[in-house]
Amino acid sequence: MTILFDSATRQFHLRNDAISYVMRVLLGGELSHVYFGARLGDDGDLADEHAAPVTGLQTHDAADAYSLEDRHLEYPAAGSGDLNPAALAITDARGSHVVRPLYAGYRILDGKPALEGLPSTYVEDDAEAQTLEITLIDERVGLEIQLLYTLFADRPVIARSAKLTASARQGAAPIDVDAAYSADLDLADGDWDLITLGGEWERECAPLRARLRLGHQGSSSLSGHTSHRANPYLVLARPDTTETHGAAIGASLAYSGNFDADVHVDSYWRTRLRIGINPELFRWRLEPGESLQLPEAVLAYSSDGIGALSRVYHSLYRTRMARGPWRDRRRPIVVNTWEAIYMKMDEDKLVELASSAKDLGIEMLVIDDGWFGHRNYDDTSLGDWFPNPAKFPNGLKPVGERVHALGLKLGLWFEPEMISRDSVLFDTHPDWVLGDPDVELSVGRHQYLLDLTRPEVVDYLAGIMSKTIREGGIDYIKWDMNRSLAEVYSPTLPAERQGEVYHRYVLGYYDLLGRLTRAFPDMLIESCCSGGGRVDPGVLAYAPQAWISDDTDAMERVKIQYGTSYAYPLSMMSNHVSAVPNAQTGRISPLKTRADVALFGTFGYELDPRTVTDEAEREQIRRQVALDKRFAALVATGDFYRLISPFASEPAFAMAHAAWMVVSPDRREALVGYYRTHVGVNLMPFHLRLAGLDRDAAYTVEEIGFDTNPWRPRRGDELEEIGLPFIDGSAGEWKSKIPGGDNISRLFHLTAR
Repeated sequence: MTILFDSATRQFHLRNDAISYVMRVLLGGELSHVYFGARLGDDGDLADEHAAPVTGLQTHDAADAYSLEDRHLEYPAAGSGDLNPAALAITDARGSHVVRPLYAGYRILDGKPALEGLPSTYVEDDAEAQTLEITLIDERVGLEIQLLYTLFADRPVIARSAKLTASARQGAAPIDVDAAYSADLDLADGDWDLITLGGEWERECAPLRARLRLGHQGSSSLSGHTSHRANPYLVLARPDTTETHGAAIGASLAYSGNFDADVHVDSYWRTRLRIGINPELFRWRLEPGESLQLPEAVLAYSSDGIGALSRVYHSLYRTRMARGPWRDRRRPIVVNTWEAIYMKMDEDKLVELASSAKDLGIEMLVIDDGWFGHRNYDDTSLGDWFPNPAKFPNGLKPVGERVHALGLKLGLWFEPEMISRDSVLFDTHPDWVLGDPDVELSVGRHQYLLDLTRPEVVDYLAGIMSKTIREGGIDYIKWDMNRSLAEVYSPTLPAERQGEVYHRYVLGYYDLLGRLTRAFPDMLIESCCSGGGRVDPGVLAYAPQAWISDDTDAMERVKIQYGTSYAYPLSMMSNHVSAVPNAQTGRISPLKTRADVALFGTFGYELDPRTVTDEAEREQIRRQVALDKRFAALVATGDFYRLISPFASEPAFAMAHAAWMVVSPDRREALVGYYRTHVGVNLMPFHLRLAGLDRDAAYTVEEIGFDTNPWRPRRGDELEEIGLPFIDGSAGEWKSKIPGGDNISRLFHLTAR
């Protein structure tokens, strides 16, 4: 791992064993991008700044002029000779949009500094990374930009961020920041496919792939949170890149608010990638001496396909974004009360649920919506985070004591950012509602938003939540958010700062999360936003797991978990076995199938254990719980391989199915999941080809769920090149006892002999 600066060529070369990232300072002082990709060994001059023909506007009228539009730039600014979409746009006190930040110096730091007020990746030892800080200054405007580049020693990753500071010199005027992206990456050609994650509520994170074309493509959110429709993540992959082969570049943003992740291909077929805060509805006033810290963007490179790129993000986010005691612990197996009893609860009913769950080996009862204020329906009491006296006349303390006495932990649902009109809090503080008081506000789920830009609101929430958590002996909270931001306005901010509300809201959200994690360091937090509306790297810094969708149907979950794995580790995905017919789809899937899907993540149940009266079915749940305890460490820390996509269209094959697997870091153990949504007829034998194994090792193959195991041992190379036979197999091969039909699953455990 090295960061080198060649003073003769003014070239920066960041390099580890996997990647190189190269920049240089142009003659006029602009910072130019040279290269990002597989490791380069040459430290010499890697670019000729006069190589590009002058086709656009020139920097000045002289022989040594060049066109910024023809250069690859590191942080392009609007109002210059570069007429492509910019990473930075400002308005100065005169109303001018012209800004030209020029190189002013650099320094190299061991380790990785934290970002003020924002989540970011980190190191546990300074030897893990080096950080390059480059300073750009526009003296005329009075603006300083610090660009941070962190190079990790053993990861093909560059973590980037930017900080803008207005000059504090005498007579300096305020600056309005109209757009400020966290990272820009200029590439020499447009021969790429763009992969984004899109969808909607209950069908989040579907991977979408399309060839680049001239103009704009990308993904963005204006929901005030990450959103169900888009995710702050994109991949540029060469057209021939697959899961296992080819070049790919990833860009991911550690931010939980409005974002923009886009690419622009110009008329010369060059590509500009930008990722950062969405500039729409954004404007930030910088008074003299004030700074704006931008979120962290994580750029990653793979020469071994999209799967390898995903595994880079999995490892980084699981171990160097998530933090706290629950980062590496096995998470408790929960039963959540929502689909079990909804809001019809009291102390005795909850203890009955806990007792029945205990008999199944479940480790935590999570009290979902309906425990607070005077709430019996979703039109009341948000903001009143104290126990409903009609349901809990003695508060939550006796509930916690009785549940803990059974040997279970206790979890509690909150929706802290919301307020109901029918609530004590609204009667006391109607002014705390976020929104323009001169217009009728939109309503979602009968609720409004609290103004988290106001410190007194964050203080109130931290206080009342902490009180309830302490009194109830709460071990875990599920943090929900069930509506988006609209009619955004905060009366506490002057007119020139109303463009800051969306970002200040996110900062308030992080502030509140940070206070609770510091006050209750051993408490586990699960993030939720009507399911997957706030799945992003930033949340992981406070909540190591997320409820990735409200859709609990097993076969729909296969698609959601598959797509989410493009950017996020299995340890982040909270997966529950729900009752059937499924509440969302009406589909009836076997209990085994539901569990075989949910095991690939943080495992739990979303049903009423008291209604499981058949002893054989209860014993099956006990075995599922035991399986999770057996394989949880492998699932959380292993390398994840996507084998068959549930999104693939294979009409000729006449069978809809999917598969994935997790392999231990030492490749001695693996867990394989196979899921068939739709069975075909009259098909040739099917072989499931595996990945990530030690090709020279011999593996014992165990199919989970059967008392006998007729599978013969197989070498890793056979499992990868030929695969596991699934329909008939070769002569003498055992035929699966799993019957034909839809919605079935198979689970295999491999151990090296």
